[in-house]
Amino acid sequence: MDMKETWKAVDAFIDEELHISDEVMESILEKNEEAGLPPIEVAATHGKMLYLLAKMSGASSILEIGTHGGYSTIWLARSLPKDGLMATLEVSDKHASIAEENIRNAGFEDQVTVIRGQALDSLPKLMEKGYPRFDFIFIDANKDGYPEYLEEALEVSTTGTVIVADNVVRQGKVIDPETEENNIPHIRKFIEMLSENDEIETTIIQTVGRKGYDGFLLGRVK
Repeated sequence: MDMKETWKAVDAFIDEELHISDEVMESILEKNEEAGLPPIEVAATHGKMLYLLAKMSGASSILEIGTHGGYSTIWLARSLPKDGLMATLEVSDKHASIAEENIRNAGFEDQVTVIRGQALDSLPKLMEKGYPRFDFIFIDANKDGYPEYLEEALEVSTTGTVIVADNVVRQGKVIDPETEENNIPHIRKFIEMLSENDEIETTIIQTVGRKGYDGFLLGRVK
């Protein structure tokens, strides 16, 4: 068994032994596939990780940049207290409609709002719409927008806000300053911005599994 097959097998083992997924989450994946959405959702193990991070941080307000079909949205929504709220930003009307249906079916329509449009247009208006500063922010959208998303995310954060960003290792290509592949220059700029910002403490966790080799950035606003 080669390493990629081993990663997939270990993911399957974790899923089964720790009962990671359930019928609701599986139905969301099926709905997204039937609708023709690309299978770029986080893995179930990573969805559970997001849930645990948000739960352990005590987040009562969550912002997601990049909804897709709502899979990670619902993992995060499950961490909220009954009076908690979540805003998730999605540029594609098709994806937003599918996500809204998935959110309703999962029972979170009263807590989660899908905001349509360009994230960079929506982010500066969140406070005007009455949203509080967010306790937890998950960035998983177009990678060329990560530097700007970070700037806007920090504007709606507060002391103790947890910021998580997906896809920041890109099969290890992030270490190559010469490559233009996979939006690496934008991801490197994103990481550089964090390294120069004394107001947030960060690390990057490399990940392997059925989704391949990548990584998450984890941060906390001081």
